[in-house]
Amino acid sequence: MPRKTRNTRGKIVTAAWKLFHEQGYDNTTIEDIIFESGTSKGSFYHYFDGKDDLLSTLSVIFDEKYETLMQTMSPDMPAGEALLMLNRELFALIDSSVPLELLARLLSSQLVTHGERHLLDRNRTYFKLLHQLVRKGQERGELRKDMSANEIVTGYAMLERAMMYEWCLNNGAYSLSQLAETQMPKLLDGYLVK
Repeated sequence: MPRKTRNTRGKIVTAAWKLFHEQGYDNTTIEDIIFESGTSKGSFYHYFDGKDDLLSTLSVIFDEKYETLMQTMSPDMPAGEALLMLNRELFALIDSSVPLELLARLLSSQLVTHGERHLLDRNRTYFKLLHQLVRKGQERGELRKDMSANEIVTGYAMLERAMMYEWCLNNGAYSLSQLAETQMPKLLDGYLVK
């Protein structure tokens, strides 16, 4: 994708999620998004059919966070610690910036879509980073080798989605980050070499 295309699309996505957080999804109009992004109506409709199309871009926001984290992570960090850090950072981002309503809409849209399931897209930065960390952890003897890297990554991603889904079902009655602090180490324990 050419840089100009990424920049324009990225401006729209960033503006939309900022407004969704500040004003709520229902109170944000396409015109608000166009104004906030400094783009045009033609650009908006070039990339998106409507506001609902933007729900799937939450995975883009998450991947931007992972790209930033990749640059700050020490290559010597044990795989288990790195996986816990990624989870902690993602859930802190959700707690602070992603309205519950939008996360719930994203999760439910992924259940009924006949198109792309963005949360399962193995070309996302998320999955590439997880595979990299798991393979490195297996090579260093930190993570089990009787399971494939793909099995571990799939399990980890499933655990994260399950916690997000449960949080949405409970209407955000607790901090997603705090849930992860207590539960994720227990869940990851099954993948660690003892």
